Amino acid sequence: MVSSAPDSEDEFFIDLLSDPYLMSQAMRQAQKAYMAEEVPIGAIIVREGTIIARAHNQVETLKDATAHAEMLALTQAQEAMGDWRLNECDLYVTKEPCPMCAGAIVHCRIRRVIFGCSDAKGGAAGGFINLLQQPTLNHFSEVTPGVLEEESIGLLKSFFHEARAKKKSGLNPE
Repeated sequence: MVSSAPDSEDEFFIDLLSDPYLMSQAMRQAQKAYMAEEVPIGAIIVREGTIIARAHNQVETLKDATAHAEMLALTQAQEAMGDWRLNECDLYVTKEPCPMCAGAIVHCRIRRVIFGCSDAKGGAAGGFINLLQQPTLNHFSEVTPGVLEEESIGLLKSFFHEARAKKKSGLNPE
């Protein structure tokens, strides 16, 4: 006879401070971007176990090339903290930050950057360059890559597959 009852309470325990759980919150933001027909990248910023900022790409919506998820989340976090220094904060983002975002992360002094999938062509956290750990810059962020990597890749692939199909069928005039 197979029992469906748990062997211990731990089987129902969800660690709300774990990297996978927190990245799942960034993935929720990426899904919002997807639904808004934006490149599906999401970000959250966490301080002392509390999410203080949530954002997703809004480049097309805002007609602003700097409206990346990370940039919007940094702005929200600075407002929440009342300071531009985010030394005690961690950034979770579904894709490796680009050079623009990595520069802002360094200047805001984010303690740790956790990302989903790498970007070998444009990533600045170890992809083609690592601005987050440049010895000549004023700050060094710890980097943790590959958290919910497959989910992040899957969402991006699905988005670009749909975009190409729309373009090919003439539904998207771009």
